[in-house]
Amino acid sequence: MSSTTTESARPVQFRGSGGLRLVGDCWGRAGDPVVLLLHGTGQTRHSWKRTGAHLAARGLRVLAIDTRGHGDSAWASSAAEYGMDTLARDICAVVDQIGEPVTLVGASLGGLTGLQAAGELGAARIRKLVLVDVVPRIEEGGGSRIRAFMEGNPDGFTSLEQAADAIAAYLPHRKRPRSAEGLRRNLRRRPDGRWRWHWDPQFLRKAQQDLHTWARELESVAAGLGVPILVVRGALSDVVSRGAVEEFLAAVPSARCVELDGAGHTAAGDDNDAFTEAVVEFV
Repeated sequence: MSSTTTESARPVQFRGSGGLRLVGDCWGRAGDPVVLLLHGTGQTRHSWKRTGAHLAARGLRVLAIDTRGHGDSAWASSAAEYGMDTLARDICAVVDQIGEPVTLVGASLGGLTGLQAAGELGAARIRKLVLVDVVPRIEEGGGSRIRAFMEGNPDGFTSLEQAADAIAAYLPHRKRPRSAEGLRRNLRRRPDGRWRWHWDPQFLRKAQQDLHTWARELESVAAGLGVPILVVRGALSDVVSRGAVEEFLAAVPSARCVELDGAGHTAAGDDNDAFTEAVVEFV
């Protein structure tokens, strides 16, 4: 198999909690150490496209899955089935089907649910954990900005360019792509001709947890897990502060942090080369 970064992804499918269909992409060779990539809220597995190919070229078998209600994975029947516990059970089910220990790399929500799943699976099945611009304590302002972006434009967009305008306003630090065609992976054209994000609107209506209590619980999970943990923080992030990272590192002896200059909350996409190098070195 080609070891270049141009390797094409192969489609894979898994069954999540309750048998719900989860769609993914795979790069690399059977027998290589497995890395499971978990995207953030409102994203899809395609956010990992460059990362998956790069990691496979460095001798890793990489799997990226669409979270339930996102991308090409099935949608749940109700908002209640998008709770954090259910998302974590999905990850546990995928790891069970992979059938060997994995390194989890989770961005934002994917990192938090990955950490919860790691606590359930234990060190025998989770080799290492990478938290991409997330720790259990997130900043209220940054979290609210994410939610506002996701709740914006409920009627969709008249064109891909209009969607690209919305992303550029949300991520002003990121260089805008020359073409908006890549957004076809994240939006779908509906019968009315408008483009809408390819995730279930019910996802935002799921029951909200007591985030303060949940943060303490996740920090305790991380401290007791006993596996190496890498926090990759975007230096421009308004979601994860340096203070929150320092608190996490003090509570979790197995954790360390790498900060990416010029990157924000979407750190893996903002500086993919630096992010990939950090993950390869850690893994």
